[in-house]
Amino acid sequence: MFIPSSTSSSSSSSDKHFQFLDVSGSLQHARQVVSRNSPHTTPTTIQQPQPPLIYSRSALPLSLISRSDDNYTSLTLSRLARDQAHVRSLLSRLSFSLSKHSNQLESPVISGLKQQSGEYFVRIGIGTPAAEFYMVMDTGSDVSWLQCRPCVQCYQQSDPIFNPSASSTYAPLSCLSRRCIALDFPACFAGRCGYQVIYGDASFTVGEFAAETISFGSNVSVPNVAIGCGHTNGGLFSGAAGLFGLGGGALSLPSQMKATSFSYCLVNRDSNASSTLDFNSTQPADSVEAPLLTNSFVDTYRYVGLSGISVGGEPVKFPSSLLEIGRDGRGGVIVDSGTTVSRLRKEVYFPVRDAFRNMSRNLSYAGEYLLFDTCYDLPSSLSEVRVPEMSFEFGGGKRLALPASNYMIPVESGSRKFCFAFAGTLGSLSIIGNVQQQGMRVTYDLANKYIAFSPNKC
Repeated sequence: MFIPSSTSSSSSSSDKHFQFLDVSGSLQHARQVVSRNSPHTTPTTIQQPQPPLIYSRSALPLSLISRSDDNYTSLTLSRLARDQAHVRSLLSRLSFSLSKHSNQLESPVISGLKQQSGEYFVRIGIGTPAAEFYMVMDTGSDVSWLQCRPCVQCYQQSDPIFNPSASSTYAPLSCLSRRCIALDFPACFAGRCGYQVIYGDASFTVGEFAAETISFGSNVSVPNVAIGCGHTNGGLFSGAAGLFGLGGGALSLPSQMKATSFSYCLVNRDSNASSTLDFNSTQPADSVEAPLLTNSFVDTYRYVGLSGISVGGEPVKFPSSLLEIGRDGRGGVIVDSGTTVSRLRKEVYFPVRDAFRNMSRNLSYAGEYLLFDTCYDLPSSLSEVRVPEMSFEFGGGKRLALPASNYMIPVESGSRKFCFAFAGTLGSLSIIGNVQQQGMRVTYDLANKYIAFSPNKC
């Protein structure tokens, strides 16, 4: 039986580990997605009346930024297809790795909504004078790149394609340079360094590896950053000019900038609102901290020390070793801004899902929908419904409770079908995706090796 929202104020103690999903609010966001069909607007950036500064490892905030489709069902299908491809890319990179043995920086971050993307975009200036581009923000990649003229093959993007000849600070790297040698697949053309990145979904970028100045807003720039200038590119990049790599490897932006920390807050995926990507900023005081782990076999991914998962206030029973990094480098849990839906290895996912189903018998089960195997038809008579609380458990008894909208999401136009936004995977790697990170500031303290989650800090 459904419990109307009007009863929430008198909930008994047995209901303390349940919360109310704002069905009307979630559907309103979805309807706004359908009604918005105008070109993407650039988010407002706070301008500071001061001369340009050179980055010096002090705090630096960038604003984070969504895109529109006339049909929410097709948007869902597109997002999930890209998400499956992105996860294949993560697993492919892991397999490859295993086989081998301060001025304030701030940039806007938005949802990729208008480009039918489940990823988040950051607005970055490239070159001198700076030209601004929307780039996919990805904590699961190292090499940053953007499409460049002349194009041998380029996909469609929302911004004009970057012209390196128009930048006074563009400088090709030599084949023997340290940063060229650090590439997974370096190449050499007439003494110039070439790069190529092939993702698990067969998307690719190939071009010249060069040093360039990147800018955060109008007042801070970072010189001599190695980026890919892609002349041959293809795949599911959904209108972005390229990719902004925030992984843990030597070629990622945080590593090249020698940042001590970075953080972002992901706005609602169906929203046109923006938030920020910050470098070297202070985390909120009420954060839930978790260990930031390293995997000696792969330095790109950001692993977190997740010890368990609770549903309805009850710890789900499974061996905690299923969430740990094995001696062979397999397993573990990564936090990834580029993955939409969280993936749990099947030995973890099945008991978590079953616990959620058992505590959601008041909901009308609606079967499967694409990669989701637990969906519900929510009644039109209620604006809110009661759902069991979900939380991530970290070492030392630390606990991060997720908002209901971070694990129950609408999937179809013109319906009230909501799905449990986790999925199982046959592999050993688990991934905390961006749906579960929505609405909270995620801080990566690289100096002290922990991740901090701060709800409601966008």
